Amino acid sequence: MILVLGSTGFVGKAMVNRLNKEGEDFVASTHVECDLQNKEETFKLFGTYGPDIVINLAAFLGGVHFGIKHAAEMFTNNMEMQINILEACRRYGVKRLINPIGSCVYPGDLEVYEEDQFWDGCIHESVLPFATAKKAFVVACEAYQRQYGLDSINLVMSNIYGPGDHFDDERAHAVGGMVKRLLDAKREGSKEFVVYGTGKPVREWLYIDDAVDALFRAIHSGPINGFLNIGERKGYSIKETAEIIARLVGFEGTIRFDSNWPDGALIKTVDGSRAQKVLGWKAEMPFDKGLKTTVEWYMENYDKE
Repeated sequence: MILVLGSTGFVGKAMVNRLNKEGEDFVASTHVECDLQNKEETFKLFGTYGPDIVINLAAFLGGVHFGIKHAAEMFTNNMEMQINILEACRRYGVKRLINPIGSCVYPGDLEVYEEDQFWDGCIHESVLPFATAKKAFVVACEAYQRQYGLDSINLVMSNIYGPGDHFDDERAHAVGGMVKRLLDAKREGSKEFVVYGTGKPVREWLYIDDAVDALFRAIHSGPINGFLNIGERKGYSIKETAEIIARLVGFEGTIRFDSNWPDGALIKTVDGSRAQKVLGWKAEMPFDKGLKTTVEWYMENYDKE
């Protein structure tokens, strides 16, 4: 039986849909049912369901600006959840733990992220608290494998986007935030749209269905006991991304870049060639089509948002 943690989040909802579609035996846990920062509640959840496989989609996260505002919580909240989850896996005999990990765990001065470079430098300061907690999780998973035999798979993913994403200004990553704000600008008749930062940073974007496909393949793969990159080694600048979204929502004003906001790392792309061999995974959604689908979903659900 599969236990999905964080099932009401962006990736969690999509994962639940995929598991239902595939007819898998699973339970979807919510924050209301269990506070994963509470050790006793976490143990009770695992003891109740006795899962063989755990897909951990629970995390305290947001965009770069949210991370700056909540730096301490980014570290402590995630560390508490991760330790409790690992201890529950050990105590209740979980056979496999699957985790998506943000690509921000890689050294900030790299342009292409490859697994062999995981320890080759410092994390970028803009994401240091969150990324350090997630990198520590990779280390902890390897330690639990060595000492307790817990089979864990950490999938290091590009920035995930798509229908159902966060679209509020504080929690959203660049795609979700720009979709909302550009559509707002169009409907308000604004002549100018301001992008936070210079627009120069290059980011790789991973469509939600492709991300979930990688997680699903990890359920049935052979042992990995480490981490794999999930990406295509192809990125788009924030400027390019803003221009595509502006065209899709029909915004005809001027796009201006505010360099007073931090950019973060200059280039972040992910080499997923190893995952293609090990998991047979490959991204299926072209970026322009994925953006179109995301914009259409948001426009259809605008009043609900």
